[in-house]
Amino acid sequence: MFSALNLAQAQQNNLTHKDSLNYTLNQYYKLNLKVFQQNSTLKDIDNIFTLFTDDFTYAHPKYGGVYTREDLYNGYKRNQNNGGYDGSVVDIKIENIIYGLNAITVSKRFITKEEGKVVKGDKQMALFEFKDGKIFMIKEYW
Repeated sequence: MFSALNLAQAQQNNLTHKDSLNYTLNQYYKLNLKVFQQNSTLKDIDNIFTLFTDDFTYAHPKYGGVYTREDLYNGYKRNQNNGGYDGSVVDIKIENIIYGLNAITVSKRFITKEEGKVVKGDKQMALFEFKDGKIFMIKEYW
């Protein structure tokens, strides 16, 4: 397993700046999708947080403002413990990406299962800022 991790890190180190940011972004959404499933574990949440800097912040002005890394972690755990991750989110579709220097703006939508039907959610915008190859800040604009 350790050699597989080294290989993945070596492959990531050979990426261009844009590819490296995109890789981390895709890992973030992939890991979140796993957490959103009914059988997710605390380890699944921990895996997301390996992508964040120690001084990471999450901002969602419409839903409560700015959260520290610890606040967000506790929110994930609370949602998981309360059954908030029930598998209703079946995919996260990235529809558009704008790349900047150590930043990505994303247009995405959640794909959910409601009453046995697959439903596309509304488009949502998020800004990701990166520092030292990790996510430094996420700001949601929906």
